[in-house]
Amino acid sequence: MSVVENNKVTFAEPPADFDWAALEEGKTPEATTARLAMEKAYEDTLSSIQEHEVLMGTVVGMNKKEVVINIGYKSEGVVPISEFRYKEDLAIGDKVEVYIEKQEDKGGQMIISHKTARVHNAWGKVNGAMESSAIITGYVKCRTKGGLIVDVFGIEAFLPGSQIDVKPIRDYDQYVGKNMEFKVVKINQEFKNVVVSHKALIEAELEAQKKQIIGGLEKGQVLEGTVKNITSYGVFVDLGGVDGLIHITDLSYGRVSHPEEVVKLDEKINVVILDFDDEKRRIALGLKQLSAHPWDALSADMNAGDKVKGKVMVITDYGAFVEVSAGVEGLLHVSEMSWSQHLRSPKDFLKEGQEIDCVVLNIDREERKMSLGMKQLAADPWAEIEAKYPVNSKHQAKVRNFTHFGIFAELEEGVDGLIHISDLSWTKRIKHPSEFCNVGDDIEVMVLEVDRENRRLSLGHKQVEENPWEVFAGVFVPGSTHEGTITGRAGQNFIVSLSYGVEGTVTAKNLKKADGGKAEMEEKLPFVVLEFNAEARRIVLSHTRTFEEGEEVIESAPAAGGKKGVRKEGSGGGATALKSVNEKVEKSTLGDLSVLSDLKSAMESKERTGKAKKAKKFVEDDDDDEA
Repeated sequence: MSVVENNKVTFAEPPADFDWAALEEGKTPEATTARLAMEKAYEDTLSSIQEHEVLMGTVVGMNKKEVVINIGYKSEGVVPISEFRYKEDLAIGDKVEVYIEKQEDKGGQMIISHKTARVHNAWGKVNGAMESSAIITGYVKCRTKGGLIVDVFGIEAFLPGSQIDVKPIRDYDQYVGKNMEFKVVKINQEFKNVVVSHKALIEAELEAQKKQIIGGLEKGQVLEGTVKNITSYGVFVDLGGVDGLIHITDLSYGRVSHPEEVVKLDEKINVVILDFDDEKRRIALGLKQLSAHPWDALSADMNAGDKVKGKVMVITDYGAFVEVSAGVEGLLHVSEMSWSQHLRSPKDFLKEGQEIDCVVLNIDREERKMSLGMKQLAADPWAEIEAKYPVNSKHQAKVRNFTHFGIFAELEEGVDGLIHISDLSWTKRIKHPSEFCNVGDDIEVMVLEVDRENRRLSLGHKQVEENPWEVFAGVFVPGSTHEGTITGRAGQNFIVSLSYGVEGTVTAKNLKKADGGKAEMEEKLPFVVLEFNAEARRIVLSHTRTFEEGEEVIESAPAAGGKKGVRKEGSGGGATALKSVNEKVEKSTLGDLSVLSDLKSAMESKERTGKAKKAKKFVEDDDDDEA
């Protein structure tokens, strides 16, 4: 042994009788033997322990970080206090189980664990708790997605949010760090998963209350309840152990978009029992039934024809519901929104939430129904339709839509008219209106007929211009020759495009060429007019007659209602006049009607100056033809 004094080290002298030889030979001196005997006696007083076993120990000390546990061994074990979070009332003297991980470490300290000891025995306890439906206590460690993590016997179990309470829980964090009672409801041995429920304990207690409450229910009974849950279709109300549903339609007499507009969570409200089912334990509740119906408070002075203000609540395909008073709605049909006849969507006129003026059309207080109108606030355009749109007057209109038989055109809002397909053009053969124009186009029209009672207008487009067929009668004289192009086929006949946009027809046999061949499509050839009918707008042609001389032309209709006559091809038939006409209109188009108009005027003047002479000549020519 050494001693330090005044910065000097001195060593103690061994006993004079110390047996150094025995020490070197490994023999125990008498003093050492006595010491070993004492250690053995001490060890015999201690408990016999083994590593990896679970023992009961006693808490002999604790602070904020550690717990000291005595298991009757020569040294005490220390356990982190975090392993006892589930046991808030831990105190000195409490018996706890520990797991011996190591008897001694390098420092001679015993290593023990309370957490491991709990896990070691936990699965047996959990299985036993589920089989016996026993109530167990667990510590809520933290929240997780969809629920809570609970420490049960040292095992982490899952507590779903739906199993926390009978009412929906919105704040899971309020349970973290607390001890709660549970029942084990599910164990997955393969994946070592445990599911527990706190709700199961509450339901068992409430079952008896439910039977008692339902047994005392009566229709029309008013009860106080607490808003438990709010959904898109209604509100669940806790009546003291049993739930009832207030459907969204029974919340208010007014229109409700969502129940949150009327009630709030945890709000205490009075409700009336509408209906209940003892077997299914369903209770239908009502809230609006506790207040007077808004129709009962509606002013008795409101009658049909009155002008009212309202708010657009809902827009449907067929109209809109307008609230004219709190809880009182009327239907504004789409047909009552505008004087226009063509179909339109209510959304073209109104928006939800819009404040509008309207007129009460009909009111039925017994049925609690009301019809409203909006177009009645404006003058009816058909009231003085004859004065505004007289027959033969010309106007600008807008093409609204097509049918297979014509075009519907709008003169103004609420005033539509029909242009028949036959009244679109003097010269073109139109199969469908879409060939002539497009929806939305502006078109000039003439009023042909007015039917105010049935709100119908007959319109024409071709009538805006002079009928060119009266002039064409002097151009396409039977027997005259014209250039034409074969453009199509109609049944057994072929279509030939002539000057001025006029079309004629020719049969297949009259398309025979001088060389014996047949004319082809898009081929331009000379054609002889065989027949001209202004009323039917028909021109019958022949190419073959251009080279066949001296043969008689088929019988043709007169140009303007005269007698039918047969003309010989070689007779000329007013060749001089025809030449003059052709010279004037050779380069004209259908749009250049001034040439034709001038021609017609000249012809009419000539007819007036020599009417008698021309009539006599026509009769003589007619007699010569018949001869």
